[in-house]
Amino acid sequence: MKLGFIRSNFPGERRVPLLPKHIQGFENDLLIETGFGAMLGIPDSAYEDAGCNVCTRDTVFQESDGIFSLKLIQPSDYEKIRPGQMIIGWTHPLGSGKPFMEQQAYPKDLIVVDLDNRFPTIFHQQQQLRADWIPTNVVYQNSFYAGYAGVLHACLAFGLLPNDQVNAAILGSGNVAQGAFHAISKFTSTVRMFYRRTLPEFHTQLTSFDFIINGIEVGASGQPILTLEDQRQVKPGTFFIDVAADAGNAIEGNHFTSLDTPIYHEHGHYYYTVPNTPTLAYRNVSEYLSRQFSRYIYQKDIAIFREKIVQAD
Repeated sequence: MKLGFIRSNFPGERRVPLLPKHIQGFENDLLIETGFGAMLGIPDSAYEDAGCNVCTRDTVFQESDGIFSLKLIQPSDYEKIRPGQMIIGWTHPLGSGKPFMEQQAYPKDLIVVDLDNRFPTIFHQQQQLRADWIPTNVVYQNSFYAGYAGVLHACLAFGLLPNDQVNAAILGSGNVAQGAFHAISKFTSTVRMFYRRTLPEFHTQLTSFDFIINGIEVGASGQPILTLEDQRQVKPGTFFIDVAADAGNAIEGNHFTSLDTPIYHEHGHYYYTVPNTPTLAYRNVSEYLSRQFSRYIYQKDIAIFREKIVQAD
């Protein structure tokens, strides 16, 4: 089948999720948008030498059976999507991608593949099918860099590199939290990690922390880890860094910020909730994503996603 790659126009996105050196033994014919590798200085000719057809964005949409877009396809491209196409990437159908599902996926009968790091899933109309041939945690380092790069960026934007006078708490023990710990522990030893089961202990110590770094995603249906009342109890000037980017959920009432304006000040505290922090380390992450996705996503004929839907009917 024909798998097309478009340059993500999601705000601030700089990662290149396919490098020419990883294109080996692919079962799909590849269509690559002109300038796809420009962020890393990769010329179109390098993709052509690897056997790809380099073409315009419109042509990629017109001729591809499936479209790979690392981040959510933006409304400016909606009219280009053909009925019955596959859309593959971090599509977040149950979260930030709901408008896409309602406006495009359902009316156009699209097959949407969400490359969620834990449970890659195929969405078609009201079906949700696990893509069980894709391993869980296949791109865990992307989440690690979300925490790592996010904390470094937050500290620099805040104008304070922590020292042992700064008491920090990290909430969580997963990939994002591990990355956050990797970053802040380079500057201070006064940092504590709290797992889900030790969060009650964290709450008894709320007033002792200067930085509170969240690495847990609870989602819209979960209970906040830090309620509005909790936030009223912390010391003035506390810096909340939400590298899980679970805006409004894990930290009740916080809202997304951007790479251009990463911090806001409210009720005497500071908040950082940038949703796309791995792009800050796009050279590191591009190499990793290209290698992993090539092995587990691009190499195998993408017809497998459609076949999974047919088998379930």
